Amino acid sequence: MTTRHNRLKSGIELRGYPGLSYDDGCNPGFQCMSYSTEHRQGVIAALLAFGFWGVAPIYFKWFGAVSPYEIIAHRIVWSVVFVAGFLLLRDGPAFWRRMQVPWRTLAWLWLSGTLVAFNWLIFVWAVVNDRVLSTSLGYFINPLVNVLLGMLFLGERLSWPRWLAVAIAAAATTYLGIYLGQPPWIALMLAFSFGLYGLIRKQLDIGPIIGLLWETLLLCLPALAFLLIAGLSGGLTFLTNGTGNRLLLIFSGLVTVLPLIGFAFAARRLSLSVLGFFQYLAPSISFMLAVFLFDEPFTLGHRVAFAGIWLALLIFSLDPVFRSRRERLPM
Repeated sequence: MTTRHNRLKSGIELRGYPGLSYDDGCNPGFQCMSYSTEHRQGVIAALLAFGFWGVAPIYFKWFGAVSPYEIIAHRIVWSVVFVAGFLLLRDGPAFWRRMQVPWRTLAWLWLSGTLVAFNWLIFVWAVVNDRVLSTSLGYFINPLVNVLLGMLFLGERLSWPRWLAVAIAAAATTYLGIYLGQPPWIALMLAFSFGLYGLIRKQLDIGPIIGLLWETLLLCLPALAFLLIAGLSGGLTFLTNGTGNRLLLIFSGLVTVLPLIGFAFAARRLSLSVLGFFQYLAPSISFMLAVFLFDEPFTLGHRVAFAGIWLALLIFSLDPVFRSRRERLPM
């Protein structure tokens, strides 16, 4: 019973890759090497994706007075163009066959697409309103949100040090809310929307790039409708702010697509807990930008909150190391 349970748990951990689990007892040949290759690819993709996200505030600072809603609408539309173009070049006629997915999967992709579009909107609004520090806090909290989601929906178990880490992070976030006189809504909305997005994508049996194309396609019509209404009312900066602004809006699709492809690629190859570790990179870069480049206020409340989050992440990161050492000790 115990062996069967462990195999099932490992199958959940590596869902989407039949035969590649921690407990399959594979020989030193093909299967073990296949898992090692998949894991290494996931690590590289995660590093590139989160490094890219870390410097993204610099790009969106260039938009000036452009509405966040218009930026998100363009991100969706131009993402469809870039992803579809890439897949057509790569797959040729096979592209149309690969786009065939069950209706139930489309419903989940609509939900995941809505979540990530909401995440984009909150992020861009925060950046253009000089709240990059809040986005950094949100993405520092996100790995711990992933741990909770993994426990609630994937059956992942938390050791007592990880429970302690989650409790410390919750206390630090609560303190910041009390200090500011309101909950840190930007940070919380970013953390939970992206955590739920990653959870849904991990469960879908669809390739990361095809999934991303469907997500943006399902949101493309509302985005085009918004741009049409804004254009008719004279509020569309794409038509009035010059070539530089148009290029920024067009390439926002590429800025959106590249890290999301990397994240979706990594999410299919890494557990939520491992993926959470790499998410420290993006908020660390954003934190440095907010404090040292954008000169945002870094109050006592922020210092206490960030110290608490960093302590929680340190405990979370060291827990598997010490647990592994204990397991290797002779009985």
